[in-house]
Amino acid sequence: MATIAVPPSVPSPAEDAEQLQKAFAGWGTNEDLIISILAHRNAAQRKVIRQTYAETYGEDLLKALDKELSSDFERSVLLWTLDPAERDAFLSNEATKRLTSSNWVLMEIACTRSSMELFMVRQAYHARYKKSLEEDIAYHTTGDFHKLLVPLASTFRYEGPEVNMTLARSEAKILHEKIHEKAYNHDELIRIVTTRSKAQLNATLNYYNNEFGNAINKDLKADPNDEFLKLLRSAIKCLTYPEKYFEKVLRLAINKLGTDEWALTRVVTTRAEVDMQRIKEQYHKRNSVPLDRAIANDTSGDYKKMLLALVGHEDA
Repeated sequence: MATIAVPPSVPSPAEDAEQLQKAFAGWGTNEDLIISILAHRNAAQRKVIRQTYAETYGEDLLKALDKELSSDFERSVLLWTLDPAERDAFLSNEATKRLTSSNWVLMEIACTRSSMELFMVRQAYHARYKKSLEEDIAYHTTGDFHKLLVPLASTFRYEGPEVNMTLARSEAKILHEKIHEKAYNHDELIRIVTTRSKAQLNATLNYYNNEFGNAINKDLKADPNDEFLKLLRSAIKCLTYPEKYFEKVLRLAINKLGTDEWALTRVVTTRAEVDMQRIKEQYHKRNSVPLDRAIANDTSGDYKKMLLALVGHEDA
């Protein structure tokens, strides 16, 4: 009788915790061992490893990693090890700080997470910072940015596939009218972008394209240097084609004179378990170079190994 080969099982959380502790022990840190464990465990597994590590060694794994690692490699490992909602809460909080402020990061998190994911980010924010994400965004933003970002972060969009075509037609006309009037911060335009389900928004924008002959983002390019319009266009792209948005963030991060490691790290760690395959396809199509090769050419050392493991290039 033929025997069936049993695939090697993933080590238990206790074994992983023990191996990580060994990686920290002695004179030098064993970075390869850290990558071989953490980069190959999913969010649920990483959460249990953290709990097991704290129970066994009386220290938060994140603190241990923080002591042992440094620079971009450290940031990539810490962001990856965090629970996704905690990670987004941390990135959002960082984006409201004066020296690391970024309307882009706030918009990206608000527009590319599902309603339940965004709700969990707001809960994680409460737990960690003892205040709400919305109040921090409201306090740290002004003018049109404030008007767009606060409702984006506060919304709980309907997630279903149902679409109201009558509504799509009427709202496409509203959008066209306001854009034609250059009333980019009009309450109705903001309301449609910040509250409608992604399916409904797609239907509205398809109607807009067919009826008025231009994609909405083309009409929103009237002033290419207007920072609010750039953010509004990116919000629409995030809500409709997130992989195109992330491809562009990666392209700009890698193709700059100096690599934008923060953007590169953020996109890889937040999308590796979500839509990295689609982003890789989009990147290859747009740049004629595979994403893993672009990352390999632009980074080095343990940081490079970590990113390549996360984008799915196992033999980095």
